Amino acid sequence: MNIKKHPGVITKMAIRQLFRKPATIAFPKGKMIIADRYRGKIVYDPTNCVGCGLCMKDCPAGAIKIVNEGTKENRKMKAVLNVGHCIFCCQCVDSCPKKCISFSQDIKLSSLKKEELTKTL
Repeated sequence: MNIKKHPGVITKMAIRQLFRKPATIAFPKGKMIIADRYRGKIVYDPTNCVGCGLCMKDCPAGAIKIVNEGTKENRKMKAVLNVGHCIFCCQCVDSCPKKCISFSQDIKLSSLKKEELTKTL
């Protein structure tokens, strides 16, 4: 349909849209519906981590770093995730042989400060 030939088409469409239900929700007031397999924030469990580094090696964005804060005999592993770089592909979850990394349903990851995007897990 050519809009130039039918100038009332836009007006008719605009009036029709006024009475339709919005396609978005008023977050945080509205209820957020999240799919079961939604890949949110990465969750790290250091209890079984051996520090192999496969998660760091396979991360296409280089967003995750595993650090040993203890000694060789007494490991104290921690993960540092840069949410600003993470593309939420969950390749780190798939490559972890000990299943120390998983993903959550957490969607509140934004920040106004760049420093707050780097999180210790």
